[in-house]
Amino acid sequence: MFLDELTEFKRDVLEFLRQPLEDGYVTITRTRQSVVFPAQFTLIASTNPCPCGFYGDSVQPCTCTPRSRESYWSRLSGPLMDRIDLQVVVSRIKPEEMTQHQPGEASEVVRDRVQQARQRAHDRFKAEPKLQCNADMQSRHLKDWCPLDDPSRTLLEGAVRKLGLSARATDRILKVGRTIADLDGAEHLQTHHIAEAIQYRTIDRMQ
Repeated sequence: MFLDELTEFKRDVLEFLRQPLEDGYVTITRTRQSVVFPAQFTLIASTNPCPCGFYGDSVQPCTCTPRSRESYWSRLSGPLMDRIDLQVVVSRIKPEEMTQHQPGEASEVVRDRVQQARQRAHDRFKAEPKLQCNADMQSRHLKDWCPLDDPSRTLLEGAVRKLGLSARATDRILKVGRTIADLDGAEHLQTHHIAEAIQYRTIDRMQ
């Protein structure tokens, strides 16, 4: 599901996404009964960085006040943002990037790397039939499949303190880090995997 201009949706509407994002099902309750429906989906959303759209832009200055930016982002609750694994800023394309047309990585190469990473996860979870990929892991699984060495633990603990991350957001960092390691072909999580996963908490770092 793709939601464009995420901050323009009513907050109570967005809050209804929390259960299916977390549990993979949605519960509809009426006067005499409750019905549970499967609702596993991938959420992709986009929004401007501020009301005028130019906060952090390298060319056009932002005209918003700090209060207006704070009010703008307050439309997205912390619990909802905790459930979004990857938060990425897409910066303005530079003129030379538009004219040079440098070829990117071929789709076939990316596809093969992703398939190999998913196979690593599949092999890892053979004893856990309910787990199909890293995103399916619960907190109890992270100790076994996302162990950290001392430098990685220190880095993560520092990010938690500095950004005020919740336990749910911290778990998401570990699962994203595990996926980055799989894409890297690494058996164990390393410091640079955790560092990259932390960088994908863009909105947490903007608050």
